[in-house]
Amino acid sequence: MSEIVQYRNLIGGQVKGAASGRLLDSVNPATGEVWAKVPLSDRADADEAVAAAKAAFPAWSALSPDERSAYLKKVANLFTQHADELALMESTDNGNPLSISKMVFDDMKVLWDRKAHETLEASTGRTVPLGPTTLGLTIREPYGVVAAIVPFNMPVAMLSNKIACALAAGNTVVAKPPEQAGVACLRFAELINDILPPGTVNIVSGLGDVGDAMVRNVDVSKVTMTGSSPTARLIQAAGAETLTPAIFELGGKSPNIVLDDADLDSAVMGLTYASIYGFNAGQACVAGSRILVQRGVFDEVLERIESVAQSIVVGDPADPTTSMGPLISQEQYEKVVAFIEDGIKETELLFGGRHGAEVVPHRPGGYWVEPTLFLAKDNSPRVCRDEIFGPVGVIIPFDTDDEAIALANDSRFGLASGVWTRDLTRINRYIREIQSGNVWVNTYLQTRHELPFAGIKESGYGHDETIEFSREKGVVIALPWAADGSSSATIFSQLD
Repeated sequence: MSEIVQYRNLIGGQVKGAASGRLLDSVNPATGEVWAKVPLSDRADADEAVAAAKAAFPAWSALSPDERSAYLKKVANLFTQHADELALMESTDNGNPLSISKMVFDDMKVLWDRKAHETLEASTGRTVPLGPTTLGLTIREPYGVVAAIVPFNMPVAMLSNKIACALAAGNTVVAKPPEQAGVACLRFAELINDILPPGTVNIVSGLGDVGDAMVRNVDVSKVTMTGSSPTARLIQAAGAETLTPAIFELGGKSPNIVLDDADLDSAVMGLTYASIYGFNAGQACVAGSRILVQRGVFDEVLERIESVAQSIVVGDPADPTTSMGPLISQEQYEKVVAFIEDGIKETELLFGGRHGAEVVPHRPGGYWVEPTLFLAKDNSPRVCRDEIFGPVGVIIPFDTDDEAIALANDSRFGLASGVWTRDLTRINRYIREIQSGNVWVNTYLQTRHELPFAGIKESGYGHDETIEFSREKGVVIALPWAADGSSSATIFSQLD
């Protein structure tokens, strides 16, 4: 067995372990075995990181937009050399197929380059003439120290987006990677430490108490978190003490709607590979796990979905033939299995449902769940209401557009949705009436850097965009004399 490597935090320009010396196991979800160790940090480490970010803020925020841009471009170039290394680490850590991880990491250079070109936008204010002797203007300023908390499904991509936005706007950062899959984030910390000024970015591994310490710290001026609604509520409660503003990108129970005039070839791929059965084994907040199909094409769509599901290869993420890997952890595995058991009681199991060694016998320690689909009549069963975060979907037939829209909106979540139709009139109605922050038409999971990505209802609010990490300050300048030569004192006397 190869030696288990230990990874470390980045605090104040130093790559170091937790002050306590304690470590946390990082488990390969395809084997159930420990493959690396990361720091089990605590509040003291989090506070040290915030102090380092606060100390680095004056110098970083004083840089010109061009100077900050140059730093971000250097980080972008890291991915030219290290994308494959980081992708393999992340795939080993969270179970996403390596082929998918590589696609995600190939996009990271583009992300950092794009943010490098947004530094000026985040620093540019407005001018507002208020009268012949008075000028109004705004200046944009960074918040200060930003706390970033990221999930396990795409750790480095999420971390990169949050850090790059915050840095471009002139902030410094403290970040907590996911305890289940933080190795690639900590390796990324080592790499950026050779580029960025000390303390500009600080990354601290640990459990929930680390994130809690960050968001409660009075020196943190903004929080950005991607994760679950319960975690967001805890952060809101903690941030209430300091009135710290936050960005939350949370869970979803997204409807994926197939109308009777849809291109079924495209639709079925969008219902399966791009939604719940390929990408990250359904462990995605945008997973279109509520499949709503118009009754006239229902049987054909169902047949095609099952055919695709049978073709999906579940197995070792490093194997290029694998199209779906394991779930992230024993805890998540048990949660998804419980959902399947509930679904069998409350609905009709159409296919799937097997899990564990039944699915991948030669890897009995892995957290395997096969593609699974239930049939329901409405949204009342638990598998229709709650986010499963696994390769488990539910299909519901409908007759009319009114019914489809009502089903789509019958959810406490509102992150994403898909609509499959050739009819422009129907498209116009659906994109306006569906209650979600993102609507994809005749495609699915097309997130683009050019567009916002935000949820509504319990799916969160705000979005990670560079401009969101700077704030406007209003300024009014009155000339010391009026147009007629009188002094400003005369002008103020007229107000008495």
